[in-house]
Amino acid sequence: MGILGWIVLGLLAGAIAKAVMPGKDPGGIVMTMVLGVVGALLGGWVGSALFGTGTEDFFSIQTWIVAILGSIVLLAIYRMVVGRRGSPRAHA
Repeated sequence: MGILGWIVLGLLAGAIAKAVMPGKDPGGIVMTMVLGVVGALLGGWVGSALFGTGTEDFFSIQTWIVAILGSIVLLAIYRMVVGRRGSPRAHA
């Protein structure tokens, strides 16, 4: 699957990650979609490297699972890092 396929998959995975993890995102919908694309790429790379899963097919369930999990993990990390900076108690 080419980079354009991963971008489309990442946009959809970011939307799914947002639905799975509701709440206020520090960066809004645009940042959530960017994190989805990066998370999908990262999840695909990690899935291929560690587990040898085939992520070449856009319609493969394995491809979607690693993309969505990568997006969820990246969104959670982003919320923890940025959420601390925006909190008044973080500076105390």
